[in-house]
Amino acid sequence: MRTRFPILLLAVALLAGNAPAARLKDLVSIEGVRDNQLIGYGLVVGLAGTGDRQQTLFSAQSLTNLLERMGITVPATAIRVNNTAAVMVTATLPSFAQPGLHIDVSAAAIGDCKNLQGGMLLLTSLRGADGQVYAVAQGPVMTGGFGAGRGGGTSQTLNHPTVARSVGGAIVERAAPSVAPTGQVRLQLHQSDFTTSARIVAAVNKKYGGDKTAKAENAGLVSVPVPPEYASRTTEFVSELENLTVEADRPARVVINERTGTIVLGKDVRVSPVAILHGNLSVEIQTTFAVSQPNPVSPGTTEVVPQTSVAAKEEKARNVVLKQGATVEELVRALASIGSTPRDVIAILQNLKSAGALEAEIEVI
Repeated sequence: MRTRFPILLLAVALLAGNAPAARLKDLVSIEGVRDNQLIGYGLVVGLAGTGDRQQTLFSAQSLTNLLERMGITVPATAIRVNNTAAVMVTATLPSFAQPGLHIDVSAAAIGDCKNLQGGMLLLTSLRGADGQVYAVAQGPVMTGGFGAGRGGGTSQTLNHPTVARSVGGAIVERAAPSVAPTGQVRLQLHQSDFTTSARIVAAVNKKYGGDKTAKAENAGLVSVPVPPEYASRTTEFVSELENLTVEADRPARVVINERTGTIVLGKDVRVSPVAILHGNLSVEIQTTFAVSQPNPVSPGTTEVVPQTSVAAKEEKARNVVLKQGATVEELVRALASIGSTPRDVIAILQNLKSAGALEAEIEVI
């Protein structure tokens, strides 16, 4: 038997060049213009025997309550319906959504249902954080997976058949609680940055004239007064703001994901003058089995005796020298030239950061 210490294969991705100018709508959001989360409790019926079992009490109780409102009285302990499943229904209410708009909903089983495939969601009220009903959902649901097999035998499951989705399955009943900007538009940066907020102020002031048109409240908020000529046309003014182009400032960052084996390095990351000495140590463990045979007349027994040998091999160290102003692209190219694996690159980057030679922050996810 041979045992080796494995080397993980990782992918290295390089971000090329500086970030181009982006539209303002891709960098900021308008204060008061936001989505709202909705949630509700409902029943999915029509399942082919894959619904909740009898020990899931709340699904049977919900079904009896529904039947009672329709004039049918059945004790919850006296029914056993395998074609019904209790689900939690969620949806996202878009900003400025008006009554009559159709939105998508998701339904997830909360009992011991095995599969929601082919089910029908019954009328379900969707409420916001304030307890008000903003939408109602009903209709067939579709799963992104399936389950097949027989009880006690082999089975096959793909993805998550206990989570389903209904496209356009809910109708908005109440207008979304969004606040339209009137006298002032407040821009919230997706990533707070003082340089980016200052550039936004400069771009807005250049577009509409004057040095006091826009003002940066802080690194994540820019306030823009609505010009008098747009007092009755706020929507057109916001549209023009969203289409302004601004060059966003990005911090120098190296992102490492050791679980998936990915390293993302920005091209503008700088490396201070440094020398890297890198070697490789491989350890090999081999186990062989020998048969111990006793003498013909001896009382001993035949046994298998394992024999283990350990061998270590260390290659000669390879060095890399980087000069002043070297970029991470040059670093990776140099490391690849000496045969470094992506896992070696991770270790070297972390050591460079500890030595103060890597002018970037390392984020491990």
